[in-house]
Amino acid sequence: MKRIILITTLLFFGGAMLTMTTTSAELDNQSSESRHHNAKGGFVNTAADFSDDTAIMPLLMRYVTEKRVDATPEQQPPLVELTTEQLHSLPRDRDLVIRLGHSSIFMQLDGKRWLIDPVFSERASPFSFIGPKRFHPTPIALDSLPRIDGVIISHDHYDHLDEKTIKYLAASTSHFIVPLGVDKHLLKWGVSADKIQALDWWQSFSLGNTMITATPTQHFSGRGLFDKNDTLWASYVIESNRNKLYFSGDSGYFDGFREIGERFGPFTLTMMETGAYDKDWPTIHMTPEQSIQAHIDLKGRHMMPIHNGTFDLAFHSWYEPLERIVELANSADVSIVTPVMGQALDIDDKIQLATTNTLWWRTSTQTRLALAL
Repeated sequence: MKRIILITTLLFFGGAMLTMTTTSAELDNQSSESRHHNAKGGFVNTAADFSDDTAIMPLLMRYVTEKRVDATPEQQPPLVELTTEQLHSLPRDRDLVIRLGHSSIFMQLDGKRWLIDPVFSERASPFSFIGPKRFHPTPIALDSLPRIDGVIISHDHYDHLDEKTIKYLAASTSHFIVPLGVDKHLLKWGVSADKIQALDWWQSFSLGNTMITATPTQHFSGRGLFDKNDTLWASYVIESNRNKLYFSGDSGYFDGFREIGERFGPFTLTMMETGAYDKDWPTIHMTPEQSIQAHIDLKGRHMMPIHNGTFDLAFHSWYEPLERIVELANSADVSIVTPVMGQALDIDDKIQLATTNTLWWRTSTQTRLALAL
């Protein structure tokens, strides 16, 4: 039964990736600012040598035959349970970040409350009964959230764009920041057009003293088998009065990180994809080694690994990305930040940023440390 669920998930959740054949060589004559638009009206990646031709049958065979080790935790990972009152009581004059799970982030910047890639559903899937299921609940229930000023979406995959969550937030949230084309999903789900800011790479939107700039990533988009790359994917530079943050979204490693670092760095905190990597899709997700290098390219001071610890989306053990990134960060003298889900991280507190490296994942499984580091 589990194999059937995995295969069905692969076909629907990952269908766009598995049928994707994309090259960027034909874009060499276009400017670097617009190379991600192709002649057919869709989007492509900017690296001239980018190519991804992932065949579905070998991956299906792997899902059927490959032995998994610790794909999910033996018990629920620890988390800090939050209430409406606790979020209301956060000091409004402090910049704060709370990891809610996977790539979902709550931020308080310049007194405004934001959500990034909020996924509150039980599964990252088009279906409620199959697909990647959460290892843990969100630290706070969707209907317990305080009023959210803005939502930021990196791309339209199910583990980043959740229909149920967006529909709930549609009436009460004033601003939705999305890459080009993702606005069509939000409009269909009841978000008013005047609330949506659809950004191209390098375009910005300001709310009060906070500026949000969409920046390039190397990934893909699609929520089914027939909408491949119809919408743009993005990372974000998030600038408050006192801090600069970077949110990677999903990305393979590419030269764009260096360009973003040169334009906007240094960053107080980078929230970097570290998980769901595999040898069969090396150009659209980063290995932990590449995540560290991207953080360095960005001129980041502290790095929080995200895109891990909540859903089973690849073949590696659920804790492997976290184990590897901590080991690599220690070797590279990179300040790594690994708060428990739900733990408030004060971005203005240099001591907390330098010391919040709890190995929380080791408490919820018999972690095997004999990894290929």
